[in-house]
Amino acid sequence: MSLDRILLSRFRNHRETAVEGTAQFNLLVGENGAGKTNVLEAISLLAPGRGLRRAQLADVPAQDGDGGFAVSAALAMAQGEPVRLGTGVAAERPGRRLVQVNGAQGSALSLAEWLSIGWLTPAMDRLFVESAGARRRFLDRLVLAIEPAHAAHAARLETALRERNRLLSDERAPDPHWLDAIEVQLAEAGALVGTARARLVARLEEALALLPDAPFARPSLAYQPGGPLEAGALAIALRDGRARERAAQRTLTGPHRDELAVTMAGKGQGKGQLAAECSTGEQKAMLIAITLAHSQLLETAENLGGENRPRLLLLDEVAAHLDPLRREALFDRLREGSAQVWLTGTEIAPFAAIAGEAAVWEVSAGTVRRI
Repeated sequence: MSLDRILLSRFRNHRETAVEGTAQFNLLVGENGAGKTNVLEAISLLAPGRGLRRAQLADVPAQDGDGGFAVSAALAMAQGEPVRLGTGVAAERPGRRLVQVNGAQGSALSLAEWLSIGWLTPAMDRLFVESAGARRRFLDRLVLAIEPAHAAHAARLETALRERNRLLSDERAPDPHWLDAIEVQLAEAGALVGTARARLVARLEEALALLPDAPFARPSLAYQPGGPLEAGALAIALRDGRARERAAQRTLTGPHRDELAVTMAGKGQGKGQLAAECSTGEQKAMLIAITLAHSQLLETAENLGGENRPRLLLLDEVAAHLDPLRREALFDRLREGSAQVWLTGTEIAPFAAIAGEAAVWEVSAGTVRRI
């Protein structure tokens, strides 16, 4: 099962681009600024959320276009006809994202039912030193790849949290009965989100423990909840914290305060060191190790309550920054899995080990040519 016949229309610097004839490994090669990452970003929008750049819709359309854009692709299934997925924005309604599945209107959340997409980008190299919010988004993307319902639970949580914060920050005392109702919704959604995160971190930790200490630094993960994981207990905590949180004008307890703690777990002097205190190279190696362990989990997603959906892994400028030993190890691990892999680079030399089995495109000034 794979993605093929990918079409980009008025998407950033791609006026009209078609990518066809895909394989397990797909290479996009070209100079910096040619539009390689734009192709990966377009593919990432075939999942819920704002894509690998977390861009606003208004920033995506081509500068010389009419304000709209479109991305579509054919998803080959194990049985039956391919499913056509599409998303974009109409010029007359630039703030509204449109989604279609086989020509029928759908929601962005529904895309999670068809595809499992993960990615690594250069911007993620600072994941362990950024805010806890960045790590929560990273963790939620990993959960979503296994449990498609997580997107809906997270959306419900955000809606309830936004409404409760609005009531807490109002100069007038909020109606306690209305707060009761909002807190029940927040607690129910929050418990689902929190337990899914905890469940995934536990399974990832098990998978990471089985990985060798080399060639990638092996991290250890710990989930640190921002509140009770059981819905009833979280509702009580929210009710008991009203006075303090009204003074702060925001909710201080719940899964929106969760943290993903990462430490170096392998052998050597850095063992037990917080990821944020490790070198840039070690942080990148740990991030790759987490991605590979997660990919291993996805091979048996049905055992985790997930669904056997087609899988994509988007690796932007990852291989070029690894030494030959780690590149070979990365390709070997990816080759063992069932995910369709997309990689970018400024030259083909770093991909020599897989070039013979890969589909390769040259990207130049927003155009794509198969080579």
